[in-house]
Amino acid sequence: MAAVSQAALHVDVSLWSADLCDLRGEIARMAPHADSFHLDVADGRFAPSLLFFPDLVAAIRRETSLPLHVHLMVEAPREWVRPFLEAGADALTVHGEAPGAEEALAEVRAAGRRPGIALRLETPVELVLRFAGCVDTVLLLGTEIGVKGCRLAPEACPRIEAVADLLGERRAAVRLVADGGIRRETVPLLRAAGADSVVPGSLAFGAADAAALWGWMKSL
Repeated sequence: MAAVSQAALHVDVSLWSADLCDLRGEIARMAPHADSFHLDVADGRFAPSLLFFPDLVAAIRRETSLPLHVHLMVEAPREWVRPFLEAGADALTVHGEAPGAEEALAEVRAAGRRPGIALRLETPVELVLRFAGCVDTVLLLGTEIGVKGCRLAPEACPRIEAVADLLGERRAAVRLVADGGIRRETVPLLRAAGADSVVPGSLAFGAADAAALWGWMKSL
């Protein structure tokens, strides 16, 4: 089992699960608890969904001072990085499987933002070694890309453990993010496997008592 970070679990709240007709209210409701807001971007090709665009991110930027983490699920990340940097993203994570990922990450780093790499559930974890020296974040999908409401895959936790081992000396400098299948029963498993951060959606927005939920997550 991977060593668990001594820092409190980072909670990167997915706005995809918010009431999209009341984003201002949903952001205000989550802001006292969230460590950052997670914005999925999908082009309908690399991932089946069509999701958030730069103007929306810019509008969200005006509503909160919390960090905005943009997850680019797109075929051509180099074409998308600049518009989201200009919109106010604090962190941009691109997929290691996408052509031009290295160049996109270099642009994020040059802009002084936090670069990250993401891997689909079916991608061999060894791909992380290609990017380990140039990212601050590694995001591992625990479900099928671009689909909400799926159960956490059985291989999700072992993949987190494997990436933690592969990172070696870089492990302490990299935030390991678990995205997909974030439920009350899976958060402790992902944390024990070595996740530094989780991306809750319905778990956060559906909570009857957000303060209690966060207190529990931060205690793990």
